Amino acid sequence: MAVEHGAYCIGCCWVLMGLLFFGDVMNLYWIVGLTVIVLVKKTIPYGRRESYFLGDVLIVCGGVVLAGAFRLTVKPVLLSRIG
Repeated sequence: MAVEHGAYCIGCCWVLMGLLFFGDVMNLYWIVGLTVIVLVKKTIPYGRRESYFLGDVLIVCGGVVLAGAFRLTVKPVLLSRIG
């Protein structure tokens, strides 16, 4: 049973583990947060609806991060060209 569960876990989570290891995001708070998200998603009876909501929230958060990074990199370049 343990080998079966391990194979299933590797099969479904290998991309997440790769991002965490190679993206240097091995922070305890991120791991705990992801664990809570997966636990809630797997245990609540309406997990599919929760997944869609969580996906929407993460897309918005990614857009905010991307907009902030764009603003930080583009604005100094534009100001240096003007001045």
